[in-house]
Amino acid sequence: MAKVAIVGCGAMGSVYAGLMSDVGHEVHAVTLWEDHVAAINENGIRVEGASGDRTVRLASASTTTEGIGICDLVIIATKSFDVEAAAEASLPLIGEDTVVQTLQNGLGSSERVAPIVGEDKLAIGVVGGFGASRRAPGHVHHNGMEITWFGSYAGLSREALKRSTDIWESAGFKVKHFDDTQQMIWEKLIMNVTFSGSTCSTGLSIGEVMANPNAWAIAEGCAREAIAVAKALNVNLDVGDPLEHIRELGGKIPNARPSMLLDHTAGLRGEVDVINGSISRLGKTVGVPTPVNDTLVNLIKARESKFK
Repeated sequence: MAKVAIVGCGAMGSVYAGLMSDVGHEVHAVTLWEDHVAAINENGIRVEGASGDRTVRLASASTTTEGIGICDLVIIATKSFDVEAAAEASLPLIGEDTVVQTLQNGLGSSERVAPIVGEDKLAIGVVGGFGASRRAPGHVHHNGMEITWFGSYAGLSREALKRSTDIWESAGFKVKHFDDTQQMIWEKLIMNVTFSGSTCSTGLSIGEVMANPNAWAIAEGCAREAIAVAKALNVNLDVGDPLEHIRELGGKIPNARPSMLLDHTAGLRGEVDVINGSISRLGKTVGVPTPVNDTLVNLIKARESKFK
């Protein structure tokens, strides 16, 4: 069994932690949610939803990485704007054979983590179709577990990548490896771009957005712009018709409420800059108009300006 640290053990990270611990891995959770830490240490972590319903004990839960020691696998699962701090905090956990996986929405996180942890230790991860949320301290729910994709950032060997993803597969995750990590990231990004901004701005679930003509017009507009930008950048989207692909995946988790919506409901800053905002920025560089994404970014950031 492996020793795993999950740095940024929020809703998604808690799903990983619960399932990995359940099959015998030594899992250490690190999160700034003090109530979550206290509940996990007192009662264990409860994960319910598509994977079943289980409550398991973790090796530890803490607000810091202090005392954990060298790990086989370090999963950085923070929000994109916290990745550099998380990578710095992870340095005491990294040994000669440690693999670090960075799992964030949007674009740009791996490029910020690599100089800190080392390119030859880093795997890029893309996860999706989970619809994870925190029900209470120490208790998370997830609607699915559709996408668990990994690729080497730069110098990480195939052997090391496989060794790290074997841990995920042992816990029931269906892992796919990508040599073309740009393709991997963008195949997930178009899904995020479609539903993150549209659910956040409307308060609707993914299924409700798909069923509502007005909301779907916004979501589809975001998707078409993202697909156009990807084409201009020569990104290979190997998903058939991208819009059909998006609707198929969305249809599998109709009750899911993306993290950007959950963040805003809680009065917290979301990741619009690296999701819809990335389409706006890249659209300018390749000459692709992105008026729908531009408008959503401005609306969401205006709302965030009221958050403390």
